[in-house]
Amino acid sequence: MEKNTVLAVVLSIVVLVGFYFWQGSVNPPQAAAPAGQSTTAVSEAPPVQSVPVQELSAPRPGTSVSPNTTISPNATSGMADAIADPGPQTEQRVTINTELLSVVLSNAGGDMVSWKLKERKENFLEMVLSGNSEAHAFSVAFGGLNAQPLTSFFYVNRISDYTVEFYRDFIIPGNSANAAGNGGEPGRFRLTKRYDFKPREYMFELTITLDGGYSVQGFNFGGQSLNGGNIAYTLAFGPQIGPKFVKLDNRYDYRQYFTFTNGKRKQVKPSDTINTQPAWAAISGKYFSFIAIPLLAQYEISFSDKEEPGLAAASRLNIIRPAVNSPKVTDAYRFYLGPKTQEALNVYNNGNNSFGVRDMQLIEVANTRGILSPLEKALKWLLVLFHDHVVHNWGVAIILLTLFVKIIFFPLTKKGSEATLRMQALAPKIKELQEKFKGNPQKLNVEMAAFYKAEGYNPLSGCLPMLLQLPIFFAMYNLFNNHFDLRGAEFIPHWIPDLSLPEAIWNFPDGFRLPLLGWNALRLLPFIYVGSQLLYGKVTQTPDQQGNSQMKMMLYVMPLVFFFILYDVPSGLLIYWIFSNILTMVQQVTINKYIAGKRAAQVTEPVIAPKKKKK
Repeated sequence: MEKNTVLAVVLSIVVLVGFYFWQGSVNPPQAAAPAGQSTTAVSEAPPVQSVPVQELSAPRPGTSVSPNTTISPNATSGMADAIADPGPQTEQRVTINTELLSVVLSNAGGDMVSWKLKERKENFLEMVLSGNSEAHAFSVAFGGLNAQPLTSFFYVNRISDYTVEFYRDFIIPGNSANAAGNGGEPGRFRLTKRYDFKPREYMFELTITLDGGYSVQGFNFGGQSLNGGNIAYTLAFGPQIGPKFVKLDNRYDYRQYFTFTNGKRKQVKPSDTINTQPAWAAISGKYFSFIAIPLLAQYEISFSDKEEPGLAAASRLNIIRPAVNSPKVTDAYRFYLGPKTQEALNVYNNGNNSFGVRDMQLIEVANTRGILSPLEKALKWLLVLFHDHVVHNWGVAIILLTLFVKIIFFPLTKKGSEATLRMQALAPKIKELQEKFKGNPQKLNVEMAAFYKAEGYNPLSGCLPMLLQLPIFFAMYNLFNNHFDLRGAEFIPHWIPDLSLPEAIWNFPDGFRLPLLGWNALRLLPFIYVGSQLLYGKVTQTPDQQGNSQMKMMLYVMPLVFFFILYDVPSGLLIYWIFSNILTMVQQVTINKYIAGKRAAQVTEPVIAPKKKKK
């Protein structure tokens, strides 16, 4: 939770508890292992010698290269520049359209350059962000984390509206155990990347095939995996998931890294070593998540937040494929890139999806943790219920939820009010004790405790009902700050267009912020909140509190302090708080009239004299 909001709540607790006591008595990228280090490959078969490889690029336009030409190793770099054929000379792009997505794939490396969601507000929402250069997600590099991804132009095979293949032949130079024959002849292999999409899915399948036929014995391109073995290739997603953001400040957006192993979700850091072969790994934002589900037997995961020029922050996920000691290998992966909602993710638990998968527990990405998560889920269920079946407006649904909470907590509120009024009745005797033992605090505490016991009164009984409602506030904050349906949910046109963000009646010029305060807009809801809080204090103030300086500070100064602390919270939270104040005032006035009427009835009730006994 945002630290300013936590501070506000802590201050409110301190003030409340202090007041009632006074009344009674007084938050480095994973470093790649050195390439070319001699290690044992992760394989049951005898290891094959690693082959250092750099990008195998197509020749420049106009260069004449016949098929099966092998370019000799680069003497400067010590790496092999080798191609099997000149391949395509120009970039070709393929667009996949479904009911939910518009995806653009490029034959440059066979990578994804765009993944756009078809949203309710934005026509297209880009989920593969880039910096100064175009993004290339799901790129393949022969080798480890230090290897450069392939950028060669691949051949394209459009199989259907939802399936496309990219393929290209490469040559491994001679004098290598990867090459065919003992004479060290060059070995030829084909890399194929196949994308399979489904009509109504945020998930797709990527299949990578390395096929060396009779020419290549295995695939070991050096580097070093996290477990110490050599590597066939690294599949990388990055540099960042969308949507576009100004900064990651944990209020408007953030990035978290998760793995799921043996039925348990674990939050990790980009610098952590992950060699436990998790069932899935994820990069999660405030409203969207990217989840990688490897379907192969051996792999390792690496995250990275290495900076990207032109991008506010980067979040990458790398899947490291250990070396292979067979002439052909086909690896399948599934990837989810979409909303972080219970509805979208739960289909991969119940099997109601095009891939027929179930019990994947992808929903764990969206689940909140902690002791308040059940309360938050219950409030979310009620909020969705009010919106879907009653009002169809999220702002009004928040007001209805506030009303519902107030009705549920009315008995506690009533009890707290009665305790406050009881304290007023005991005030003269308390003042008398304070005057009598003002020079002896220890004796005063003893006498006050005895007095409360004799009267059957708990000095915290007026404060406790209010403290019990604080978990509702924390749960409400998490709900309004993270609930996907509130993102872009309009309450009042042109004023509150997004309940998950602070509203504004005037945005300051770009880049300008008020000195000291740091405000970038003039907001109305914080002023309404202060007004409701001041009015609440005025209405609920009792006669004996009107001349009390400490009470004046609590009733008038604290709302002003909270005004600055809560200035930039989500507008949905302030709507909840404002209407909570209004409803509490109505409750308090009603309770006061009820208690006053009850006391008046007790005073005017005639006293019936006891009957005399007959002699």
